Amino acid sequence: MAGIASEESGAGKSVEGSYSGHRCQSGEVLAEWRSSEQVENGIPSTSPPYWDTDEDEDDGGPKSSELYGKHTWKIEKFSQITKRELHSSAFEVGNYKWYILIYPQGCDVCNYLSLFLCVANHDKLLPGWSHFAQFTIAVVNKDPKKSKYSDTLHRFWKKEHDWGWKKFMEISKVYDGFVDTSDNLIIKAQVQVIREKPYRPFRCLDCQYRRELVRVYLTNVEQIYRRFVEERRSKLGKLIEDKARWSSFCTFWREIDQTSRHSMSREKTDVILKLVVKHFFIEKEVTSTLVMDSLYSGLKALECQTKSKKGRVKLLEAEEMPVPIVCAEKDMFVLVDDVLLLLERAAIEPLPPKDEKGPQNRTKDGNSGEDFNKDSIERDERRLTELGRRTLEIFVLAHLFSNKIEVSYQEAVALKRQEELIREEEAACLAETEQKAKRGVNEREKKAKKKQTVVSCHSRPNRNGTTKKERIKVGRRGLLWLNMTSSKTMLLM
Repeated sequence: MAGIASEESGAGKSVEGSYSGHRCQSGEVLAEWRSSEQVENGIPSTSPPYWDTDEDEDDGGPKSSELYGKHTWKIEKFSQITKRELHSSAFEVGNYKWYILIYPQGCDVCNYLSLFLCVANHDKLLPGWSHFAQFTIAVVNKDPKKSKYSDTLHRFWKKEHDWGWKKFMEISKVYDGFVDTSDNLIIKAQVQVIREKPYRPFRCLDCQYRRELVRVYLTNVEQIYRRFVEERRSKLGKLIEDKARWSSFCTFWREIDQTSRHSMSREKTDVILKLVVKHFFIEKEVTSTLVMDSLYSGLKALECQTKSKKGRVKLLEAEEMPVPIVCAEKDMFVLVDDVLLLLERAAIEPLPPKDEKGPQNRTKDGNSGEDFNKDSIERDERRLTELGRRTLEIFVLAHLFSNKIEVSYQEAVALKRQEELIREEEAACLAETEQKAKRGVNEREKKAKKKQTVVSCHSRPNRNGTTKKERIKVGRRGLLWLNMTSSKTMLLM
Protein backbone atom coordinates (compact mmCIF):
# COMPACT_ATOMS: atom_id res chain seq x y z
CA MET A 1 0.00 0.00 0.00
CA ALA A 2 1.46 3.27 -1.10
CA GLY A 3 1.99 6.14 1.29
CA ILE A 4 2.17 4.06 4.46
CA ALA A 5 3.94 6.12 7.09
CA SER A 6 5.39 5.21 10.42
CA GLU A 7 6.43 7.84 12.92
CA GLU A 8 8.48 8.29 16.00
CA SER A 9 8.12 11.36 18.14
CA GLY A 10 9.26 12.64 21.44
CA ALA A 11 10.25 15.68 23.44
CA GLY A 12 13.71 16.25 24.71
CA LYS A 13 17.13 17.40 23.60
CA SER A 14 17.98 16.75 20.00
CA VAL A 15 19.98 18.43 17.28
CA GLU A 16 19.07 19.06 13.63
CA GLY A 17 18.64 22.42 11.76
CA SER A 18 19.95 25.10 9.22
CA TYR A 19 19.85 28.67 7.88
CA SER A 20 16.99 30.38 6.27
CA GLY A 21 14.56 33.23 6.66
CA HIS A 22 12.61 30.86 4.57
CA ARG A 23 15.25 29.09 2.58
CA CYS A 24 17.27 25.90 2.69
CA GLN A 25 20.96 25.36 3.05
CA SER A 26 23.06 22.22 2.97
CA GLY A 27 26.76 21.34 2.96
CA GLU A 28 29.36 19.13 4.48
CA VAL A 29 30.30 21.54 7.24
CA LEU A 30 26.74 22.08 8.39
CA ALA A 31 25.71 18.45 8.08
CA GLU A 32 28.84 17.29 9.89
CA TRP A 33 27.73 19.31 12.88
CA ARG A 34 24.05 18.42 12.70
CA SER A 35 24.81 14.70 12.57
CA SER A 36 27.35 14.88 15.38
CA GLU A 37 26.75 12.08 17.85
CA GLN A 38 28.79 13.87 20.44
CA VAL A 39 26.24 16.68 20.55
CA GLU A 40 23.30 14.28 20.42
CA ASN A 41 24.64 12.45 23.44
CA GLY A 42 25.57 15.65 25.23
CA ILE A 43 29.10 16.69 26.18
CA PRO A 44 30.21 17.74 29.65
CA SER A 45 30.72 21.46 29.28
CA THR A 46 32.65 24.11 31.16
CA SER A 47 30.59 26.82 29.48
CA PRO A 48 29.58 29.82 31.59
CA PRO A 49 27.08 28.58 34.20
CA TYR A 50 24.53 31.18 33.13
CA TRP A 51 24.70 30.03 29.51
CA ASP A 52 22.67 26.88 30.12
CA THR A 53 20.31 28.31 32.74
CA ASP A 54 16.74 28.60 31.56
CA GLU A 55 14.88 31.25 33.49
CA ASP A 56 15.06 33.11 36.77
CA GLU A 57 14.11 31.02 39.77
CA ASP A 58 11.13 33.21 40.57
CA ASP A 59 9.83 33.11 37.01
CA GLY A 60 6.69 31.06 36.50
CA GLY A 61 5.67 29.05 33.46
CA PRO A 62 7.45 26.35 31.46
CA LYS A 63 11.14 26.60 30.63
CA SER A 64 12.42 26.68 27.06
CA SER A 65 13.71 23.11 27.44
CA GLU A 66 10.14 22.04 28.25
CA LEU A 67 8.83 23.78 25.15
CA TYR A 68 11.10 21.90 22.77
CA GLY A 69 10.42 18.61 20.99
CA LYS A 70 11.36 16.51 17.99
CA HIS A 71 9.52 14.21 15.63
CA THR A 72 10.74 11.63 13.12
CA TRP A 73 8.50 10.54 10.26
CA LYS A 74 9.39 7.61 8.02
CA ILE A 75 7.40 7.48 4.80
CA GLU A 76 7.45 3.99 3.32
CA LYS A 77 7.23 3.19 -0.40
CA PHE A 78 7.73 6.85 -1.22
CA SER A 79 8.14 6.27 -4.97
CA GLN A 80 4.68 4.68 -5.13
CA ILE A 81 2.80 7.61 -3.57
CA THR A 82 0.02 8.97 -5.81
CA LYS A 83 -1.67 11.28 -3.31
CA ARG A 84 -1.28 15.01 -3.75
CA GLU A 85 -0.43 15.47 -0.06
CA LEU A 86 0.43 13.47 3.03
CA HIS A 87 0.58 14.44 6.66
CA SER A 88 2.16 12.84 9.67
CA SER A 89 0.32 11.89 12.78
CA ALA A 90 0.02 14.67 15.36
CA PHE A 91 2.77 15.15 17.94
CA GLU A 92 2.83 17.44 20.94
CA VAL A 93 5.38 20.14 21.70
CA GLY A 94 4.92 22.95 24.20
CA ASN A 95 1.37 21.78 25.02
CA TYR A 96 0.38 22.29 21.36
CA LYS A 97 -0.42 19.69 18.73
CA TRP A 98 1.52 19.73 15.43
CA TYR A 99 1.93 17.68 12.29
CA ILE A 100 4.17 17.68 9.19
CA LEU A 101 2.57 18.21 5.79
CA ILE A 102 4.29 17.05 2.59
CA TYR A 103 3.44 17.54 -1.09
CA PRO A 104 5.46 14.89 -2.98
CA GLN A 105 4.92 16.66 -6.34
CA GLY A 106 4.95 20.22 -5.00
CA CYS A 107 2.39 22.68 -3.68
CA ASP A 108 1.49 25.19 -6.42
CA VAL A 109 4.87 24.40 -8.01
CA CYS A 110 6.13 21.57 -10.19
CA ASN A 111 9.07 19.24 -9.68
CA TYR A 112 9.67 20.27 -6.08
CA LEU A 113 9.10 18.60 -2.73
CA SER A 114 7.06 20.93 -0.52
CA LEU A 115 7.21 20.68 3.29
CA PHE A 116 5.22 22.47 5.98
CA LEU A 117 4.72 22.43 9.73
CA CYS A 118 1.05 22.73 10.68
CA VAL A 119 -1.00 23.32 13.82
CA ALA A 120 -3.32 20.36 14.41
CA ASN A 121 -7.01 21.01 15.05
CA HIS A 122 -6.51 24.71 14.39
CA ASP A 123 -10.20 25.08 13.54
CA LYS A 124 -11.15 23.92 17.04
CA LEU A 125 -8.89 26.29 18.96
CA LEU A 126 -10.26 29.28 20.85
CA PRO A 127 -10.60 32.58 18.97
CA GLY A 128 -7.48 34.73 19.08
CA TRP A 129 -5.08 31.81 19.51
CA SER A 130 -1.44 32.06 18.37
CA HIS A 131 1.65 29.89 18.72
CA PHE A 132 5.08 31.42 18.23
CA ALA A 133 7.73 28.88 17.31
CA GLN A 134 11.09 28.28 15.68
CA PHE A 135 11.36 25.00 13.83
CA THR A 136 13.71 22.96 11.69
CA ILE A 137 12.69 20.40 9.08
CA ALA A 138 15.21 17.97 7.62
CA VAL A 139 15.08 15.35 4.87
CA VAL A 140 17.65 12.74 5.84
CA ASN A 141 20.21 11.46 3.36
CA LYS A 142 22.01 8.12 3.72
CA ASP A 143 25.14 10.26 3.91
CA PRO A 144 24.38 12.50 6.92
CA LYS A 145 26.60 15.24 5.53
CA LYS A 146 24.25 15.61 2.56
CA SER A 147 21.00 15.82 4.53
CA LYS A 148 18.85 18.83 3.68
CA TYR A 149 17.84 21.22 6.47
CA SER A 150 15.86 24.41 6.78
CA ASP A 151 14.94 26.63 9.75
CA THR A 152 12.43 29.41 10.21
CA LEU A 153 10.65 31.46 12.84
CA HIS A 154 6.91 32.02 12.60
CA ARG A 155 3.84 33.07 14.55
CA PHE A 156 1.05 30.60 13.81
CA TRP A 157 -2.51 31.86 14.01
CA LYS A 158 -5.93 31.40 12.42
CA LYS A 159 -4.97 32.58 8.92
CA GLU A 160 -1.41 31.21 8.98
CA HIS A 161 -1.80 27.85 10.69
CA ASP A 162 0.77 26.17 8.39
CA TRP A 163 4.22 27.39 7.42
CA GLY A 164 7.11 26.03 5.45
CA TRP A 165 8.71 25.78 2.03
CA LYS A 166 7.05 25.20 -1.35
CA LYS A 167 10.46 24.62 -2.90
CA PHE A 168 12.15 22.67 -0.14
CA MET A 169 14.15 20.62 -2.65
CA GLU A 170 13.94 19.41 -6.23
CA ILE A 171 12.15 16.08 -6.76
CA SER A 172 15.01 14.85 -8.94
CA LYS A 173 17.39 15.15 -5.98
CA VAL A 174 15.14 13.21 -3.62
CA TYR A 175 16.32 9.98 -5.18
CA ASP A 176 19.96 10.97 -4.82
CA GLY A 177 20.48 9.21 -1.49
CA PHE A 178 17.42 10.57 0.33
CA VAL A 179 15.16 7.63 -0.50
CA ASP A 180 16.90 4.55 0.84
CA THR A 181 17.11 1.11 -0.74
CA SER A 182 13.84 0.12 0.96
CA ASP A 183 12.09 3.07 -0.70
CA ASN A 184 11.74 4.94 2.60
CA LEU A 185 12.00 8.74 3.03
CA ILE A 186 12.80 9.99 6.53
CA ILE A 187 11.75 13.47 7.59
CA LYS A 188 12.77 14.96 10.92
CA ALA A 189 11.32 18.00 12.64
CA GLN A 190 12.43 20.03 15.64
CA VAL A 191 10.00 22.49 17.16
CA GLN A 192 10.79 25.12 19.77
CA VAL A 193 7.78 27.00 21.12
CA ILE A 194 8.86 30.44 22.29
CA ARG A 195 7.46 32.21 25.32
CA GLU A 196 8.12 35.89 24.71
CA LYS A 197 8.96 38.54 27.27
CA PRO A 198 8.68 42.10 25.97
CA TYR A 199 10.23 43.60 29.10
CA ARG A 200 13.67 41.89 29.17
CA PRO A 201 15.91 39.51 27.17
CA PHE A 202 14.56 36.00 27.52
CA ARG A 203 15.72 32.45 27.00
CA CYS A 204 14.29 31.13 23.73
CA LEU A 205 15.96 27.83 22.93
CA ASP A 206 16.62 24.44 24.46
CA CYS A 207 20.37 24.22 25.13
CA GLN A 208 21.12 21.48 22.59
CA TYR A 209 18.99 23.05 19.87
CA ARG A 210 20.69 26.36 20.61
CA ARG A 211 24.16 24.82 20.30
CA GLU A 212 23.28 23.47 16.91
CA LEU A 213 21.97 26.83 15.69
CA VAL A 214 25.00 28.65 17.12
CA ARG A 215 27.23 26.63 14.82
CA VAL A 216 25.08 27.66 11.86
CA TYR A 217 24.34 31.30 12.68
CA LEU A 218 27.27 32.56 14.77
CA THR A 219 28.55 34.76 11.95
CA ASN A 220 25.08 36.22 11.36
CA VAL A 221 24.66 37.06 15.05
CA GLU A 222 28.11 38.64 15.14
CA GLN A 223 27.19 40.83 12.18
CA ILE A 224 24.05 42.05 13.96
CA TYR A 225 26.06 43.00 17.05
CA ARG A 226 28.91 44.57 15.09
CA ARG A 227 26.55 46.68 13.01
CA PHE A 228 24.88 48.02 16.16
CA VAL A 229 28.13 48.69 18.02
CA GLU A 230 29.86 50.29 15.04
CA GLU A 231 26.96 52.69 14.50
CA ARG A 232 27.19 53.85 18.12
CA ARG A 233 30.97 54.02 18.05
CA SER A 234 30.84 56.10 14.87
CA LYS A 235 28.55 58.64 16.53
CA LEU A 236 30.83 58.94 19.55
CA GLY A 237 33.88 59.12 17.29
CA LYS A 238 32.45 62.08 15.39
CA LEU A 239 31.81 63.88 18.68
CA ILE A 240 35.39 63.36 19.85
CA GLU A 241 36.92 64.23 16.46
CA ASP A 242 35.11 67.58 16.49
CA LYS A 243 37.65 69.29 18.75
CA ALA A 244 35.55 72.40 19.39
CA ARG A 245 32.42 70.44 20.25
CA TRP A 246 34.29 67.89 22.36
CA SER A 247 36.03 70.67 24.29
CA SER A 248 32.66 72.34 24.85
CA PHE A 249 31.16 69.04 26.01
CA CYS A 250 34.05 68.37 28.40
CA THR A 251 33.66 71.84 29.89
CA PHE A 252 29.92 71.26 30.30
CA TRP A 253 30.44 67.93 32.06
CA ARG A 254 33.10 69.25 34.43
CA GLU A 255 31.01 72.26 35.40
CA ILE A 256 27.79 70.45 36.34
CA ASP A 257 27.23 69.44 39.95
CA GLN A 258 27.80 65.96 41.33
CA THR A 259 24.09 65.30 41.80
CA SER A 260 23.38 65.92 38.13
CA ARG A 261 26.26 63.67 37.10
CA HIS A 262 24.96 60.93 39.37
CA SER A 263 21.46 61.19 37.90
CA MET A 264 22.65 61.16 34.28
CA SER A 265 24.96 58.17 34.82
CA ARG A 266 22.23 55.66 35.64
CA GLU A 267 18.93 54.32 34.32
CA LYS A 268 16.36 51.78 35.49
CA THR A 269 16.99 48.29 34.14
CA ASP A 270 13.33 47.90 33.12
CA VAL A 271 13.57 50.93 30.83
CA ILE A 272 16.77 49.72 29.16
CA LEU A 273 15.81 46.07 28.78
CA LYS A 274 12.45 46.83 27.17
CA LEU A 275 14.28 48.89 24.56
CA VAL A 276 16.83 46.11 24.05
CA VAL A 277 14.11 43.55 23.28
CA LYS A 278 12.30 45.98 21.01
CA HIS A 279 15.49 46.71 19.06
CA PHE A 280 16.89 43.19 18.69
CA PHE A 281 13.93 40.81 18.62
CA ILE A 282 12.51 40.71 15.09
CA GLU A 283 9.77 38.13 14.61
CA LYS A 284 10.58 37.21 11.03
CA GLU A 285 14.34 36.98 11.54
CA VAL A 286 15.48 33.45 12.31
CA THR A 287 18.58 34.68 14.20
CA SER A 288 16.46 36.65 16.70
CA THR A 289 16.21 33.70 19.07
CA LEU A 290 19.99 33.30 19.23
CA VAL A 291 20.39 37.05 19.72
CA MET A 292 17.94 36.93 22.64
CA ASP A 293 19.70 33.93 24.19
CA SER A 294 23.03 35.70 23.79
CA LEU A 295 21.72 38.91 25.38
CA TYR A 296 20.13 36.87 28.17
CA SER A 297 23.49 35.21 28.90
CA GLY A 298 25.28 38.55 28.56
CA LEU A 299 22.92 40.10 31.11
CA LYS A 300 23.53 37.21 33.50
CA ALA A 301 27.28 37.64 33.00
CA LEU A 302 27.02 41.37 33.71
CA GLU A 303 25.02 40.76 36.89
CA CYS A 304 27.45 38.04 37.96
CA GLN A 305 30.41 40.31 37.31
CA THR A 306 28.85 43.08 39.41
CA LYS A 307 28.33 40.68 42.31
CA SER A 308 31.91 39.49 41.94
CA LYS A 309 33.20 43.05 42.23
CA LYS A 310 31.29 43.34 45.50
CA GLY A 311 32.88 40.15 46.77
CA ARG A 312 29.66 38.14 46.96
CA VAL A 313 30.45 35.81 44.09
CA LYS A 314 33.84 34.52 43.03
CA LEU A 315 34.15 33.80 39.32
CA LEU A 316 36.42 31.19 37.88
CA GLU A 317 39.65 32.54 36.38
CA ALA A 318 38.47 31.26 33.01
CA GLU A 319 35.38 33.41 33.31
CA GLU A 320 37.13 36.69 34.02
CA MET A 321 35.97 39.39 31.67
CA PRO A 322 37.30 42.76 30.49
CA VAL A 323 36.94 45.87 32.64
CA PRO A 324 33.22 46.71 32.51
CA ILE A 325 31.61 49.91 31.34
CA VAL A 326 28.34 49.30 33.17
CA CYS A 327 27.37 47.52 36.36
CA ALA A 328 23.94 46.24 37.40
CA GLU A 329 22.94 47.47 40.85
CA LYS A 330 19.57 46.23 42.06
CA ASP A 331 17.13 47.71 39.53
CA MET A 332 19.58 50.16 37.95
CA PHE A 333 22.27 50.15 35.27
CA VAL A 334 25.11 52.42 36.42
CA LEU A 335 28.18 53.67 34.56
CA VAL A 336 31.28 52.51 36.43
CA ASP A 337 33.55 55.47 35.62
CA ASP A 338 33.55 59.10 34.54
CA VAL A 339 31.48 59.65 31.41
CA LEU A 340 34.31 61.35 29.50
CA LEU A 341 36.62 58.39 30.02
CA LEU A 342 33.92 55.85 29.11
CA LEU A 343 32.95 57.70 25.93
CA GLU A 344 36.56 57.83 24.78
CA ARG A 345 37.00 54.16 25.62
CA ALA A 346 33.81 53.10 23.83
CA ALA A 347 34.78 55.09 20.73
CA ILE A 348 38.09 53.28 20.29
CA GLU A 349 37.44 49.87 21.86
CA PRO A 350 35.96 47.48 19.26
CA LEU A 351 34.21 44.18 19.80
CA PRO A 352 36.38 41.08 20.10
CA PRO A 353 37.96 40.22 16.73
CA LYS A 354 36.10 37.88 14.42
CA ASP A 355 36.67 34.19 14.92
CA GLU A 356 38.46 32.94 11.83
CA LYS A 357 37.36 29.44 12.79
CA GLY A 358 33.71 30.47 12.85
CA PRO A 359 31.07 28.04 11.59
CA GLN A 360 30.88 29.26 8.00
CA ASN A 361 34.68 29.19 7.75
CA ARG A 362 35.24 25.81 9.34
CA THR A 363 36.20 22.97 7.06
CA LYS A 364 36.50 19.31 7.68
CA ASP A 365 39.94 18.71 9.16
CA GLY A 366 39.67 15.01 9.90
CA ASN A 367 39.34 15.70 13.61
CA SER A 368 35.69 15.57 14.53
CA GLY A 369 36.28 13.86 17.84
CA GLU A 370 34.87 14.78 21.20
CA ASP A 371 37.65 17.22 22.14
CA PHE A 372 37.28 19.21 18.93
CA ASN A 373 33.52 19.55 19.33
CA LYS A 374 33.71 20.29 23.02
CA ASP A 375 36.29 23.05 22.54
CA SER A 376 34.42 24.63 19.63
CA ILE A 377 31.10 24.52 21.48
CA GLU A 378 32.54 26.22 24.55
CA ARG A 379 34.38 28.79 22.47
CA ASP A 380 31.21 29.71 20.57
CA GLU A 381 29.13 29.91 23.74
CA ARG A 382 31.65 32.10 25.52
CA ARG A 383 31.97 34.28 22.47
CA LEU A 384 28.22 34.84 22.22
CA THR A 385 27.99 35.54 25.95
CA GLU A 386 30.75 38.14 25.70
CA LEU A 387 29.17 39.69 22.59
CA GLY A 388 25.84 39.90 24.41
CA ARG A 389 27.42 41.49 27.49
CA ARG A 390 29.45 43.96 25.47
CA THR A 391 26.45 44.93 23.34
CA LEU A 392 24.34 45.51 26.47
CA GLU A 393 27.03 47.82 27.87
CA ILE A 394 27.22 49.85 24.66
CA PHE A 395 23.40 49.97 24.54
CA VAL A 396 23.25 51.36 28.09
CA LEU A 397 26.03 53.89 27.46
CA ALA A 398 24.47 55.02 24.15
CA HIS A 399 21.04 55.33 25.79
CA LEU A 400 22.33 57.41 28.70
CA PHE A 401 24.37 59.61 26.38
CA SER A 402 21.59 60.18 23.81
CA ASN A 403 18.62 60.48 26.16
CA LYS A 404 20.12 62.15 29.20
CA ILE A 405 23.65 63.50 28.86
CA GLU A 406 23.47 64.85 25.30
CA VAL A 407 19.99 66.27 25.91
CA SER A 408 21.26 68.11 28.99
CA TYR A 409 24.32 69.28 27.05
CA GLN A 410 22.19 70.59 24.18
CA GLU A 411 19.95 72.37 26.69
CA ALA A 412 23.03 73.90 28.32
CA VAL A 413 24.36 74.99 24.92
CA ALA A 414 20.97 76.44 24.00
CA LEU A 415 20.74 78.24 27.35
CA LYS A 416 24.26 79.57 26.98
CA ARG A 417 23.47 80.77 23.47
CA GLN A 418 20.27 82.36 24.71
CA GLU A 419 22.20 84.16 27.45
CA GLU A 420 24.73 85.32 24.86
CA LEU A 421 21.95 86.65 22.65
CA ILE A 422 20.40 88.43 25.63
CA ARG A 423 23.76 89.96 26.50
CA GLU A 424 24.29 90.96 22.87
CA GLU A 425 20.83 92.52 22.77
CA GLU A 426 21.42 94.34 26.05
CA ALA A 427 24.80 95.55 24.80
CA ALA A 428 23.20 96.75 21.56
CA CYS A 429 20.48 98.57 23.50
CA LEU A 430 23.05 100.15 25.79
CA ALA A 431 25.18 101.18 22.82
CA GLU A 432 22.13 102.69 21.12
CA THR A 433 21.17 104.55 24.30
CA GLU A 434 24.69 105.88 24.66
CA GLN A 435 24.67 106.90 21.01
CA LYS A 436 21.36 108.70 21.43
CA ALA A 437 22.68 110.44 24.53
CA LYS A 438 25.83 111.44 22.69
CA ARG A 439 23.81 112.76 19.76
CA GLY A 440 21.65 114.75 22.21
CA VAL A 441 24.72 116.28 23.82
CA ASN A 442 26.09 117.19 20.41
CA GLU A 443 22.78 118.78 19.39
CA ARG A 444 22.64 120.79 22.56
CA GLU A 445 26.21 121.93 22.12
CA LYS A 446 25.50 122.97 18.54
CA LYS A 447 22.43 124.95 19.62
CA ALA A 448 24.35 126.59 22.43
CA LYS A 449 27.17 127.59 20.07
CA LYS A 450 24.67 128.97 17.54
CA LYS A 451 22.87 130.95 20.20
CA GLN A 452 26.14 132.31 21.49
CA THR A 453 27.11 133.40 17.96
CA VAL A 454 23.82 135.26 17.50
CA VAL A 455 24.16 136.99 20.86
CA SER A 456 27.70 138.06 20.06
CA CYS A 457 26.64 139.51 16.73
CA HIS A 458 23.84 141.54 18.35
CA SER A 459 26.15 142.95 20.98
CA ARG A 460 29.01 144.13 18.64
CA PRO A 461 29.05 148.14 18.02
CA ASN A 462 29.43 149.63 14.46
CA ARG A 463 31.56 152.56 13.32
CA ASN A 464 29.04 155.11 14.64
CA GLY A 465 29.23 153.55 18.03
CA THR A 466 25.69 152.04 17.98
CA THR A 467 24.80 148.41 18.26
CA LYS A 468 22.59 146.47 15.91
CA LYS A 469 19.69 146.60 18.38
CA GLU A 470 19.97 150.37 18.58
CA ARG A 471 20.07 150.64 14.78
CA ILE A 472 16.96 148.52 14.56
CA LYS A 473 15.22 150.84 17.00
CA VAL A 474 16.32 153.93 15.03
CA GLY A 475 15.29 152.33 11.84
CA ARG A 476 11.85 151.58 13.21
CA ARG A 477 11.40 155.16 14.33
CA GLY A 478 12.47 156.44 10.94
CA LEU A 479 10.09 154.09 9.22
CA LEU A 480 7.30 155.15 11.52
CA TRP A 481 8.04 158.83 10.83
CA LEU A 482 8.15 158.10 7.11
CA ASN A 483 4.85 156.33 7.27
CA MET A 484 3.29 159.16 9.23
CA THR A 485 4.65 161.71 6.79
CA SER A 486 3.32 159.76 3.86
CA SER A 487 -0.11 159.64 5.45
CA LYS A 488 -0.17 163.35 6.03
CA THR A 489 0.92 164.03 2.49
CA MET A 490 -1.86 161.89 1.19
CA LEU A 491 -4.37 163.67 3.35
CA LEU A 492 -3.23 167.02 2.04
CA MET A 493 -3.65 165.87 -1.50
